[in-house]
Amino acid sequence: MMELWTKKGVFLLAKLDGGELPIFVIMAGGRGERLWPRSRRKYPKQLLKLVGEKSLLQQSVERIRSLTDVERIYVVTSIDYVEQVRQQLKMLPEENILIEPEGRNTAPCVGLAALYLQSRFPEEDPVVAFLPSDNLVHNPAEMRKVLMAGLDYAQQADTGVIFGMGPTRPETGYGYIRLGEKFGEKDGTVFHQVKAFREKPDSDTAAQYMEGKEFLWNSGIFVWKVSRLWQEIKSHLPELAGGLEKLRPYLGTTAEFRKLAEIYPALPSISVDYGILEKSRYLTVGSTDFGWDDLGSWSSLGCFYQQDRDGNMVKGYFAGVETKNCIVDSPQKMVAALGVSDLIIVETDDVLLVCSKEKAQEVRKIVEKLREEKREDLV
Repeated sequence: MMELWTKKGVFLLAKLDGGELPIFVIMAGGRGERLWPRSRRKYPKQLLKLVGEKSLLQQSVERIRSLTDVERIYVVTSIDYVEQVRQQLKMLPEENILIEPEGRNTAPCVGLAALYLQSRFPEEDPVVAFLPSDNLVHNPAEMRKVLMAGLDYAQQADTGVIFGMGPTRPETGYGYIRLGEKFGEKDGTVFHQVKAFREKPDSDTAAQYMEGKEFLWNSGIFVWKVSRLWQEIKSHLPELAGGLEKLRPYLGTTAEFRKLAEIYPALPSISVDYGILEKSRYLTVGSTDFGWDDLGSWSSLGCFYQQDRDGNMVKGYFAGVETKNCIVDSPQKMVAALGVSDLIIVETDDVLLVCSKEKAQEVRKIVEKLREEKREDLV
């Protein structure tokens, strides 16, 4: 890895061993329904300032901005969020915001990005890092170092790399990766065989994973050469590859988005984890820790709120008496609670959510019910 520095010693850009700058794709099309009612269809979590003074999307781009030219940063998002993304990321070229006509989960998102990158970098076989837009990272400098190590490893070994984090709590809302044999090490990041993926374990199993040191949290951050990634899509999701191939002749033409809008609804709706990562023989896991958290539910977000002596995690106004271990998000109104515990309480202008903490991963069921009742104004 070759690093470039300013005269003041500030990290500026980092080239891969092959000499080219890396490419980053930020996946920003989700709705964040487990963080309802704060996260809504029109204002999903990645566009909100949930932790800090910038949105999660802005933080995601800011973390990797120093590693490459702005022309090599892409964002994939829904047509519903394009204007908000443009407003939040004014430095990005307009053509680097790739638009999904509708949400089809993460595998089509990744496939669409791979197709565009093949078209836009025909003289390269670029190695690309895919990053979710809704993560929180406590040590961005370490993350940048780890990403460059993974990008170099993927380029040289022609294998995908997914990053795993050592669990700090028995989290039941995350996916896990089981480590296999050690393959190598680069710049402090250790690369292992992916022995197995495990999805959202129960609390006892999650505690065992944490104690055993054999399982890592699946960060959802992965790296691949575009050529190898496209081969994996064709191998494991041929219907997706075939559908996207229909778009290739139209790329760069005035009919591009119209054709994409015809193709996209018929693509399989499947996650990149289930569709590709868990099936691939060309994938290693980079074992690292840069202070990662997935803000996927109120339980994970509440960990960043102020905590009182009774274990209540609070953002906003709260008065609790004989009340323990609650998560309260109420920036406008006072929430008063007496004799309750283990609740999630969220107040917005038009909704009050009261939920058991053990049901934090199921908040989207309420969203589904509201859709059934034709209350689109609330979702």
